[in-house]
Amino acid sequence: MIKNLVEDHVVAAYDTLRPLFPAYCGCDLCRDDVLTFALNRVPPRYVSRREGAVVTEVNLEKEQSRAAIEVVVMEALRKISVAPRCGRRGGTTPG
Repeated sequence: MIKNLVEDHVVAAYDTLRPLFPAYCGCDLCRDDVLTFALNRVPPRYVSRREGAVVTEVNLEKEQSRAAIEVVVMEALRKISVAPRCGRRGGTTPG
């Protein structure tokens, strides 16, 4: 099975940072837009075996890697907050 380990880290950053953006809608469409924006800007880290996953996870857990992912996710949250495709502006929705 091939997996992009960066995806898990982007989702974790989204979950952590989302509450810091009260103008961000947070509906499924906006969430997907933020994750897509971020994943298209962070280099993927694909693995196919458990051994490769361990080494890659150690590298992704380094402060510099986490910070780079968080910066991209914050940029995505700001951009989607300003012009959400769902049509909402400045409000929040559950979820």
